[in-house]
Amino acid sequence: MFDYVAKSFSNAGIWMWLIAFVACVALAVMIERFIALWLFYSTPKTFMPDIQKCVMTNNLDRAIKACNSLPRAKLPKVVKAGMTRANAGEMEIKTAINEAVLEVVPDIQKRTPNLQAIGNIATLLGLLGTVVGLIQAFQTLATVSADKRQEVLGSNIAIAMDTTAFGLIVAIPCLAAYVFYANKTKSMLDEIDQYSVKLENLLVHRLKGRLSEEPEAKR
Repeated sequence: MFDYVAKSFSNAGIWMWLIAFVACVALAVMIERFIALWLFYSTPKTFMPDIQKCVMTNNLDRAIKACNSLPRAKLPKVVKAGMTRANAGEMEIKTAINEAVLEVVPDIQKRTPNLQAIGNIATLLGLLGTVVGLIQAFQTLATVSADKRQEVLGSNIAIAMDTTAFGLIVAIPCLAAYVFYANKTKSMLDEIDQYSVKLENLLVHRLKGRLSEEPEAKR
């Protein structure tokens, strides 16, 4: 098997190496996105319930500390933006949260769509290598004797088809990974949208409650 792969790389020339390079790029993107989405950007399920308790008990400092304990996660960054404006007013709370959401969304989305493009590129490189290989195969028929034409043609076509096979071997995992990472990305964005709205409502209700009590206290 190893000898056949080595022969395919040797005979198919630049096309196999280009597809191999594309495969290395795809692998690098997969590893980077896995580390980012699952290890850095994710938030524990207990995070938002704890934040809600802090807001309900008016313990905003504790909530900000909880956000600071997860410096790379994206949802805490949005929550912290709202917390730092919790006493500033309804419009400022909303603006701060929206700005934080706009800031974290590109970090979550970046490079995931590249996997789909990389898969398509690998497929097209494989097809192009096959077409070029077939052209060269038919061109060699003019240089060999009639009794060897069938053998030479079959051998060259097999080598040409290797590029398509290798392209698909790279493309299929890329497209599968794209679907997998796209679902994770959508899940994280939905979570941020959901909790940012809940946080905004919670902080506004807290602010209105505090403001409504102040005139009574002065009396």
